[in-house]
Amino acid sequence: MSLAALTGLGFSYNKDATASASSQYGKAKNVIVFVGDGMGAAHREAIRLATVGQNGELAMNAMPVSGEVHTSSTSVVIDSAAAATAMASGVKTYNGAIGVDAKKKSVKTILEMADKAGKSTGLVTTSQITDATPAAFGAHVTDRSKQSDIAKQYLEKSKVDVLLGGGEDFWYPAGKAGKYEDQPAKDPTEKSKGTQGNLVDKAKKLGYNYVTNKKDLEKTNSGKILGLFANEEMFEQREEGQGDLYNPVVPLPEMTKKAIDTLSKNKKGFFLMVEEEGTDEFSHENNAGKMIKAGQQLDKSVKIAKDYAKKHRDTLVLVVADHECGGLVIEDVSSSDESGDGISKEDGPFKVAKSNNQFTIDWTTSGHGGVTVPLTATGANAELLAGSYENTHIFDAMKNAMGLKK
Repeated sequence: MSLAALTGLGFSYNKDATASASSQYGKAKNVIVFVGDGMGAAHREAIRLATVGQNGELAMNAMPVSGEVHTSSTSVVIDSAAAATAMASGVKTYNGAIGVDAKKKSVKTILEMADKAGKSTGLVTTSQITDATPAAFGAHVTDRSKQSDIAKQYLEKSKVDVLLGGGEDFWYPAGKAGKYEDQPAKDPTEKSKGTQGNLVDKAKKLGYNYVTNKKDLEKTNSGKILGLFANEEMFEQREEGQGDLYNPVVPLPEMTKKAIDTLSKNKKGFFLMVEEEGTDEFSHENNAGKMIKAGQQLDKSVKIAKDYAKKHRDTLVLVVADHECGGLVIEDVSSSDESGDGISKEDGPFKVAKSNNQFTIDWTTSGHGGVTVPLTATGANAELLAGSYENTHIFDAMKNAMGLKK
């Protein structure tokens, strides 16, 4: 069955079945969560068609368990902060909230619970490492814009072992550039803007090995790694006509592999969240080509995790989106464009892999959509994620899969 049709199915799940972990492999020692930011069912299908063709399947789709996730916050249409908080802590909250409930009270995250149980923890993203999705797993602030506060909490409170992504600007105070120069030609608006002092120096004093490039990341054998590989996101969205760029200094699959290799040294297991931000950012820009490219990198990263899980049967791997973005629709190639010009014009055509067929992408918005998104899972206790449910259920399922207590 095509995953693109998943959101039309009326799945349900037995809530009582989520109360205990009954996998044939016992409790999940390790959990790896992939978040394709903004990646709805149609995004997955477009990535699939462009990558493996009409008869192929993506690594993220080829999993035995499927779920359908309702994505609302306290509003109908959610943002990444409230969505990640729902998945990380099991509460519905307001858009912009990081690790706090609707009354702005801190709520414990699955990452913090894993750490308390003695597991190693990691956050990986192609966005700023302090952006909304990773932040909600390891920090508590009332406004997602407080990125330096988030960075400080990673070091002092949640004590995340592996932090890999962009966003160096929030780790250095204004006027003190790090490895990546202030106001670079590619984007003069990027410059150090930290509000909590020199957090890179603080990280080093706390035992983190700080790396800023692919070679140094590959070389480090440290169990605590802070890798910052860009001023802001690890890609560029540019003004119309100048061309978006997706070419991270360290590709997502390589960051994923390094995180797994590092965290898996802990005999008590690990929790890892990996996010591809480009699927959302390029959907906001209605750039289907770059969205597909980002999605392909996510799929390569998922394959790495699945290969690890095949050898370590006590590992749960799941892939989900926090919300849909862009109102993407897949259409036949046609000379008529009923959606008009500008940001909502039809995008393409794109080649269907392994065939002579083509397809077009039609965008209906540059914002988020309030539709359900697909989830796929494999490994220990994956069955807890089958069915149709609220985004908060993902937290419950992961907690029960690992046998964690608040």
